[in-house]
Amino acid sequence: MPLQNLNIIGESINDSVPSTRSLFESGDLDSLRTLAQEQERLGAVVIDVNIGTKTPEFMKDIATLVQDAVSIPLSIDSPDITIAEAGLAACDQKRGLPILNSISPLRTEMFELYKRYPFRPVVLVSEGIIDGQARACRTADETYNVAKLMLNEAKRVGIPNDDMLFDLGIAPIGSDGDGNIARLLKGMEMIHNDKEFRGVHFSVGLSNFTVMLPAKRKDGSAVKSDLESAFLTLAMPLGLDYVIGSVKRNYRILEADHQALQCLNDCIKLGGFESITRVIQYYKS
Repeated sequence: MPLQNLNIIGESINDSVPSTRSLFESGDLDSLRTLAQEQERLGAVVIDVNIGTKTPEFMKDIATLVQDAVSIPLSIDSPDITIAEAGLAACDQKRGLPILNSISPLRTEMFELYKRYPFRPVVLVSEGIIDGQARACRTADETYNVAKLMLNEAKRVGIPNDDMLFDLGIAPIGSDGDGNIARLLKGMEMIHNDKEFRGVHFSVGLSNFTVMLPAKRKDGSAVKSDLESAFLTLAMPLGLDYVIGSVKRNYRILEADHQALQCLNDCIKLGGFESITRVIQYYKS
């Protein structure tokens, strides 16, 4: 059962997933249709559609197939404006506004699509033009300042706060020696406490948090779902209410003494290589 107040954007129809890429390449439309329907049945409120670098025509065909198979909106997942437009054009607005994932300060022209195909933007604020250079945000203050800029860009084309999803860019915990998770959580807190952002939503690609980690610890307990739940335990009180994730994952709020939550809190405090070592210690124990 999905975690209360957490909306799952089903992640499975994505070209980066080897089994899905095989379905794309073989043209197995029945299996793609079933994959979309299964995610809806298991609690997804939106279905993500990511075709990688394939053509706009391919996006149109896949988005049409998926939209016809489900009763919920789609998330058109592409940084390419032409591919994004093809996907948005295939969405049925009667099933709810589609999501466009994502728009960053480096591609604000994608907001112009809203005039033809209204959507809910995932606003990526982990990068921006900072000190005259395009680069990743390194601090919570930089993230917050980029978020303020993007809030105004979205309002410029008429997008209300309640239709915006801010993505602060989640980093894999197993390689986060730069304090990105601490930056994300502090930046989220700053946005959450600013009245100008009242009503906005937050979203992350939650599976990215545990990429490259083993499935189980030495004692047989889960690694990925527990660490992802630890992140949710810290982030949901700050306003996180959407994740691109797995409908099959057992997401839950953890008790303060749970080992996964203790590991995450330690990583945030330690930083640097010690943070990476702490994750290794956690899953090898």
